[in-house]
Amino acid sequence: MPRVLCHYHARIPSCRGDYMRKYVLRKIFASILTIVLVMTLNFLLIHLAPGDPVSVLMGPDSNDPEMRAAMMAKYGLDKPLFLQYLNYIADLFRGNLGTSIIFGRPVAQMILEKIVPTLSLVVTASIAGLVLGTLMGIWAARNEGSLLDTILSSLVYVLNAVPSFWLALMLIMMFATKFRLLPSSGLFDPRANYAGLELYLDMGKHMILPLVTLILLRIPHYFRTTKTSILQVSAEDYINTFRATGMNENKIFRKYVFRNAILPVVTSFGLSIAYLITGVALVETVFAWPGTGRVTMTAINQRDYPTLMGMYLIMSIMVAVTMVIMDIVYAMLDPRIRY
Repeated sequence: MPRVLCHYHARIPSCRGDYMRKYVLRKIFASILTIVLVMTLNFLLIHLAPGDPVSVLMGPDSNDPEMRAAMMAKYGLDKPLFLQYLNYIADLFRGNLGTSIIFGRPVAQMILEKIVPTLSLVVTASIAGLVLGTLMGIWAARNEGSLLDTILSSLVYVLNAVPSFWLALMLIMMFATKFRLLPSSGLFDPRANYAGLELYLDMGKHMILPLVTLILLRIPHYFRTTKTSILQVSAEDYINTFRATGMNENKIFRKYVFRNAILPVVTSFGLSIAYLITGVALVETVFAWPGTGRVTMTAINQRDYPTLMGMYLIMSIMVAVTMVIMDIVYAMLDPRIRY
């Protein structure tokens, strides 16, 4: 199909495929450019921030210039910043994220060990929060002004104002300390020596409290987005026209209201996953969850440059990939986006 013809006949199937390919390629290119910019910015901010890992390793009472110079040379921190950046890029092209200064282990190996527990929390909490928040928002929008709508809206506003660490501590005090129903920390009980199915059940039990914390924190966002979007679409003139013709209300909602109102929720889902990937560190710290969050917090406190840059690089890649996937899904749901 000639491009000129496609320009005037966007509804032709072959033209739709051509538009979709161009749209996806543009999004991929934009995500790669974003990753490069974020990687460069992270490198500069980390190295220009006050403090350095050598000072942490030497301690506050040691200030031997010769020892400091030797350690700076060992970790390549004595070179100009621009040369350090070029060496970092060269290592990345070789698949080397560097070696942790504090932990003394390859950063890539550490990330592979910690990324699975973090993703298990993030993905599960995002999907559960999406389902629960969307269903609550749909019900509240279709029954606006009812008693249950008022209760749900009030509860959502309270949850939206609650800090994540406070909510996590309250759940620990209630279900772990007072009622002793659930464990308060870790991925599993190391003293129980569980194996097989028992080990997975124990891991699931340890996962409940951090998972509930993240779900409760994400429900308000989906609830507000869904309810507002449905109310806006329901007030459109074409929806009122369908009602005037006597069309069944459930059919109007399923075929016209929901399909248009769900688009902002899809975008919110992508942003939610991106937020949780980068913002789960505090919850992981409270629950001593062995994910990337605790390692990142330790690396920040200890000025561990290679670990920080590796963690931020992986986070930026995951966020970029998530946003590209969400943009593709959005374009599939609303073809006007790719045109």
